Amino acid sequence: MTSHVGVRGAQHPVAGERFPVGLRDVGLVSWRDIEDVSGSAAAIPFLLAAVASGDAPAARNALERLQHRICQYGFVVGQATAVTVPFLWDLAQRPQTTCRAQILRLLRNIADARQWETTVAAFPKLRRHHGDHVEWECAARSAVRAQRGVIPRLLAERDAEVVHATKELAATLAD
Repeated sequence: MTSHVGVRGAQHPVAGERFPVGLRDVGLVSWRDIEDVSGSAAAIPFLLAAVASGDAPAARNALERLQHRICQYGFVVGQATAVTVPFLWDLAQRPQTTCRAQILRLLRNIADARQWETTVAAFPKLRRHHGDHVEWECAARSAVRAQRGVIPRLLAERDAEVVHATKELAATLAD
């Protein structure tokens, strides 16, 4: 992750600094101080908990709501996206998570997000107004790539849907 905006006590990366890597670290993030696509990111910990709950309908609903907040329309990321990605990786690795393939597809969408980067490349003057958005996209993509080392383990899963979604994510990350 290139930026620790929103992680308690850290505004910039510091060598050797620990940042959130699993659900046990959800409390390290100052969710109220960062924004997702719809506004305050304060609801994200609750959505992550519902995804982790083991209740399939509740998990699917929470993941849909989470996706709307951190990767709206499958390509619009926000400030909270990069901070949320390590939690998604953690959930995708847990056998008890009921929507693992959908999480992996969400990670693929985040890894592909380039809406603002593409727009600013075509219209450089927009960077003054949308530079943060470009940085959020870059940070989100970096956060997905940072944990790609778990892909071999996910490819060894028995769940064919998880394996297929992992292959799609791996192909995206290879580009």
